[in-house]
Amino acid sequence: MIGTPIFPEIRELIEKRNFSALQRLFNDWIPVDLAELISDLPESDQAILFRLLPRDVATETFEYLDFDAQQNLLNALTQKDVTHILNSMSADDRTALLEELPGAVAQELIKLLSFKEFKIAKTLLAYAEGSVGRLMSPDYLSVKQDWNIGQVLEHIRTFGHESETLNVIYAVDDHGKLAGEMVARDLLLSPLDRKVGDIISEDKLITLMATQDQQDALEEFKRYDRVALPVVDSNGYLIGIVTVDDMLDVAEEEETEDIQKFGGIEALEEPYIDVPLLELVKKRGVWLVVLFLSEMLTASAMSYFEGELAKAIVLATFIPLVISSGGNSGSQAATLIIRSLSLGEITIRDWWSVMRRELLSGLLLGGMLGLLGLFRVVLWSMILGQFTKVWLLIGITVGTSLVGIVLWGTITGSMLPLLLKRLGLDPATSSAPFVATLVDVTGIVIYFTVASLVLRGVLL
Repeated sequence: MIGTPIFPEIRELIEKRNFSALQRLFNDWIPVDLAELISDLPESDQAILFRLLPRDVATETFEYLDFDAQQNLLNALTQKDVTHILNSMSADDRTALLEELPGAVAQELIKLLSFKEFKIAKTLLAYAEGSVGRLMSPDYLSVKQDWNIGQVLEHIRTFGHESETLNVIYAVDDHGKLAGEMVARDLLLSPLDRKVGDIISEDKLITLMATQDQQDALEEFKRYDRVALPVVDSNGYLIGIVTVDDMLDVAEEEETEDIQKFGGIEALEEPYIDVPLLELVKKRGVWLVVLFLSEMLTASAMSYFEGELAKAIVLATFIPLVISSGGNSGSQAATLIIRSLSLGEITIRDWWSVMRRELLSGLLLGGMLGLLGLFRVVLWSMILGQFTKVWLLIGITVGTSLVGIVLWGTITGSMLPLLLKRLGLDPATSSAPFVATLVDVTGIVIYFTVASLVLRGVLL
């Protein structure tokens, strides 16, 4: 991996224009490390270093670069170099680049493609954004069912360098319909005269549709633990493949979006550092306003119990202690349920099982915090030398309220994601701040209701 001590040496060689030394220095570097280095260099130096790379290494390195570095190089390189890169890139990586660029720029770059690559790019970009079609690669190996293993191996030697992966070979019928697949292990361990049709297994064949959502495809990869899956059209014709490296990018995007939503932020469509300030404020401000308006309900609830507060001002001392516990328990429950939904560990049909578990969890957690709350109030009064029956009742009020509020928090936090999922919404939008705000409002009601019952005739 790249280490920081090498940067001064590279910097010095660039300033001295010692390009031969730079080329020797990078002879043993792999594309992913070269991409990391180029991305960390100043924009003025990125093109200098990139031009020193062999053409095949340069193309592979370009695919590993982040979007900003790719865009900078496209602006800095000659049209000849850009044409070579675009035509040499894997189809799925090129599609990812073109869909990020402004429409006018993308159209100009598409014009640089050869007729073959132009058709591929147009086909992939025609699929809806977020669909499997945008991810798939047309570079795969397919063989006929009636071929023997010897013919397959010869086919791989001839055309294998053009394939996205050699881990899986797909078998098609005479019309191009997908008939089955065989993994490299079965291929290598089979006699040369054995037929492909005798090896492939149609029962275990898992396919994706080009129009399918990328999130659904991700679930298929997780469920079946595959490194590649074939993509077919509505008639079953093999039209491409999707590999696990593309799915890792989808998983990262989905998890990033969920985390941002769970933090009470609209999902960012660009890296944080690249988002314009006003856009960032807008993304964060909408939820802050919603949460602020929701918290106004808390203030309204407190004003409703203004009489009780005036009679027993000591109750206000424990409001933060009691309310925060409900918000924390609700956030915990929401986090657990949202993640379990994302991993497929639970479904909407499991709502009653989840409810029962959270009821018991809420009672146990609330009871634990309730005892601590009671102990806290009593101990405080004893330290102040003011312990009386009234303080014991206040402790009971705090302890009992904690049981009710924590129980309500766990139920709310666990059921809200399931409800949103049932309504067809993203469960991540039941973010921790939203759950906490909802529990705050109801927590005030629970706290003062318990206080009015326990302290009636004593302080109230």
